[in-house]
Amino acid sequence: MAAPPAKARADYDYLIKLLLIGDSGVGKSCLLLRFSDGSFTTSFITTIGIDFKIRTVELDGKRIKLQIWDTAGQERFRTITTAYYRGAMGILLVYDVTDESSFNNIKNWICNIEQHASDNVNKILVGNKADMDESKRAVPTSKGQALADEYGIKFFETSAKTNMNVEEVFFSIARDIKRRLAETDSRDEPKSHLEVKKPDQTDGGGQTAQRSSCCS
Repeated sequence: MAAPPAKARADYDYLIKLLLIGDSGVGKSCLLLRFSDGSFTTSFITTIGIDFKIRTVELDGKRIKLQIWDTAGQERFRTITTAYYRGAMGILLVYDVTDESSFNNIKNWICNIEQHASDNVNKILVGNKADMDESKRAVPTSKGQALADEYGIKFFETSAKTNMNVEEVFFSIARDIKRRLAETDSRDEPKSHLEVKKPDQTDGGGQTAQRSSCCS
């Protein structure tokens, strides 16, 4: 049986599911650990499949329970990863500012979102490892901003190591989703999208209808 809608719970006002996607090694797990536990480690083992953490925050007078899923970036785990797109309310697209290929692959990740996620999912672009020496930077800030502008989404550069903009990026997308949900509530639309339900990993998680030809 599915859990009751988030508004029915006493300990928070909204439950928001976020998904971290991007190539392997861009620092998704480090961002998650920094935001959820306030810590950083350089000894992370590459995520196998899916991991998640929970943090409850207060935004604009509302208690928001964030359920944040960290996905494996390797191609062999793509089926497992896409199984979680459908239930995501917000997706953080992460690349490494010192790795141009991880930035170039963002468009492929966006294609996956268009194929498998809901139409109204919130997205945000994140250029991680911004603390690295400028001599190692491969993706200028202006290039990241231009890509975000192309897709009409917000853009942040972050550093999980120094905690630069980590809370800001999570709070920004959470606030946008909360605003969208509040507007939905005010129109008395069905709240089935607030149900806590683990996706069925056997079906690949996506919709069969392809909404974009960019991945063909």
